[in-house]
Amino acid sequence: MTTPERSAPEMIDWELAVRIGSRIAGDGPAVSRQEAHDAVAELRAGAEASTAHVREFTGLEAPEHTAPVLVVDRAGWVRANCEAFRHVVSPLVAQVGEKRDPGRLALAVGSRVTGAEVGGLLGFLGTKVLGQFDPFHAPHGRLLLVAPNVVHVERELDVDPHDFRLWVCLHEETHRVQFTAVPWMREHLFSQVEALAGTLGDGGLDDLTQRLGHAIRNRGGSGGSVVELLSTPEQQQILDGVTGMMSLLEGHADVVMDGVGPSVIGSVAQIRQRFNERRKGVGALDRLLRRVLGLDAKMAQYRDGARFVNAVVDKVGMAEFNAVWERPENLPSKAELSDPEAWVTRVL
Repeated sequence: MTTPERSAPEMIDWELAVRIGSRIAGDGPAVSRQEAHDAVAELRAGAEASTAHVREFTGLEAPEHTAPVLVVDRAGWVRANCEAFRHVVSPLVAQVGEKRDPGRLALAVGSRVTGAEVGGLLGFLGTKVLGQFDPFHAPHGRLLLVAPNVVHVERELDVDPHDFRLWVCLHEETHRVQFTAVPWMREHLFSQVEALAGTLGDGGLDDLTQRLGHAIRNRGGSGGSVVELLSTPEQQQILDGVTGMMSLLEGHADVVMDGVGPSVIGSVAQIRQRFNERRKGVGALDRLLRRVLGLDAKMAQYRDGARFVNAVVDKVGMAEFNAVWERPENLPSKAELSDPEAWVTRVL
């Protein structure tokens, strides 16, 4: 009688990542059962109401009910992102596995170490993220709204909770519309991940480890994140393309939320001013982690993307700007984000 073959361990222990990330993230602010119920209901309603506002402002037509809206707690957000990361990094993991087989024992031990690292990262982010569109969830993505974080920030900023919840929904619903109204966007993003996986050199894990050590040793004298320091020139070229795309998406969402805001949110100016201050980081440790993890670059994406969108829309109008969604070649490069006129000349 043959013994059934045991499944091979993965390179990342995802369940360990979920457990550690959920523990680090914690539960969030103390709320009563009624307050929690009201927050969840209001976020669901805000996301639904935002669809028409985004469509009217942008001209983008997203099919109805293509991507579900999930209002989650911090642990739910951590689990959802482990599922998304597992999908996103699968080409990368497969590429590394082809380069070198570390053996079952080494792989099992390494997967737990990596799982703990991923869990630690997600645990930290799980206390910060207000909402997120997950484009990799089959078949059309899903919108996640993190209720305890929304409540925490609205209290921290001392703003009107009803206005703030709708403001957050406008931003995140814009991302849902971007990916569902522009069907090629999801596959294009995943193709960039596959391209990045294909750039791994023959050194595989050894090469990556050496570059990681070099990045850490030289971290103090560089203005970039660890991710940037780890990148080869070929990988950096791909990352520049992804940066241009993500800056467009984030900046576009910021422009929409502030453009729609005055007509439906009475305190939008106060919310924006206080929220921008919060984005700078609230303490030394928070600022350090943001810098090391590249979250400072994330903040720059909002600013650069919003400036680009506003400049183009001011020059040619929203209808002409929407040419950016016609095909991947029309996405702005990282350089064009700082030179909107160059994008207008090339695309329009």
